[in-house]
Amino acid sequence: LSVTSVEDPVIMSKIRQNLREKHARHIADLRAYYDSEIQSLKQQLEASHKNTSSEDLKKINQNLADRDFCNLFLLNRCDQLDAALNEASARIKALENKNNMLEKQVADWRERFYAVSNTSKVLQERIEEMRTNNKEKDNTISRLKSRLKDLEEAFEKAYKLSDNKNTRLKEENKMFQNLLGEYESLGKEHERVKDTLNATENKLLDANMQISDLKR
Repeated sequence: LSVTSVEDPVIMSKIRQNLREKHARHIADLRAYYDSEIQSLKQQLEASHKNTSSEDLKKINQNLADRDFCNLFLLNRCDQLDAALNEASARIKALENKNNMLEKQVADWRERFYAVSNTSKVLQERIEEMRTNNKEKDNTISRLKSRLKDLEEAFEKAYKLSDNKNTRLKEENKMFQNLLGEYESLGKEHERVKDTLNATENKLLDANMQISDLKR
């Protein structure tokens, strides 16, 4: 048998069933054979009883006694083999039940492993998405910083050029304040995104640890 066939529980169960059946047939054949032998000897004894001397009868009786002893021994041996077969069958049944239970446990652990793997994959995708969004917001903040710097320079330049441009300066100051408020809002949102990203990474780490435990 190949290694794959030996490891297949269905094939092994069929092999054990065939062995049990062959053993049972063998024991039944032995019993039938020796029962037939005993019956034949008894018939021969009855047929030759009238024409046999007492000395011959003693020899025949001794031979019958020897054969009866052998038959009794063989019958006892058959009973022992029968008991051993029953014990082996019970042991095989217990092992098959244990094997079925282990197979169910393996299937359950496999399903749990797949579930945790899928969760880890989803978390990884979410982290990558949040990183992309965070990168985009970082770029937006960088652009706003550059624009704010330009406005500051323009504000200082306009302030130095003329004191008669108060109205324009107020408008630019208002624009500057609005831009500063937008920058602060984006900064707060950026911090929240970072916190969320850290929490998701922690969840992914826990999932990876659970996957490692399940693999072990």
